[in-house]
Amino acid sequence: MEWNNKVAIITGAGGVLLSAYAKELASKGVKVAVLSKSFEHAQCTVNEIITAGNIAKAYACDVLDKENLIKIEKQIYKDFGQYHILINGAGGNIPSANTTNETFIFEDLNNSDTCSFFDIDSNEIEKVFSINFLGTFIVSQVFAKRMLGAKGCTIINFSSMAAQKPMTKVVGYSAAKAAIDNFTKWLAVHFAEQGLRVNAIAPGFFLTNQNRTLLTNPNGSLTERSHKIINHTPMRRFGSAHDLFGALSWLCDDDASGFVTGSIIDVDGGFQSYSGV
Repeated sequence: MEWNNKVAIITGAGGVLLSAYAKELASKGVKVAVLSKSFEHAQCTVNEIITAGNIAKAYACDVLDKENLIKIEKQIYKDFGQYHILINGAGGNIPSANTTNETFIFEDLNNSDTCSFFDIDSNEIEKVFSINFLGTFIVSQVFAKRMLGAKGCTIINFSSMAAQKPMTKVVGYSAAKAAIDNFTKWLAVHFAEQGLRVNAIAPGFFLTNQNRTLLTNPNGSLTERSHKIINHTPMRRFGSAHDLFGALSWLCDDDASGFVTGSIIDVDGGFQSYSGV
């Protein structure tokens, strides 16, 4: 693949995983548009890329603000010309959309210190659904149009282990990521005849800034939930950003994966394959 002829747009690229992939693509010669809600975080990623001698530019981006996204799309096209790779990495969860306990117990109904299913505000679920599903939907609407008919273009969405096996506590996040899987397949069919491939990566468990409070204690030790995850992951560890590079690079490469569309690729250390027995 002629990486140095490619331009990539990555949302959520101020975070741990997506910033690592922005730097990885840039190291191959890809010109990278780094989008993050925090311009400071985006610029931090860009500074590292430029220091390494590669090309990138930062853009402040709210994936739910379509009018602003349209302006950003025009600016990116002006800055880089035709782009080929769109990675929808923006997303995440918020604690107020979680239950306190993994399963319901009646005592929760009268305990002000816990949040049961019945206590979760639907507005909080809507926020989680918006930043994950709608953020991917709207960004795809804005950027896919210029990718249609151009050679070697691809969209990569970010799913989750929670999409296929809903996880306890994170009710909104699980539902939102299941919607990402469905949307990925729908969009892949919709654009297949125009040569635009659409796939998704479903990462296993990676320590990020967003999930750190769920997976580690204040002293840095693993929580009980982390031990459950590790015990259910045959490779017996959390993933690192580097573990995503191979699958993502493969999906970006039209020569290597040109007949792959509508697929959800698990990068999970065997988590989805393990029954627990």
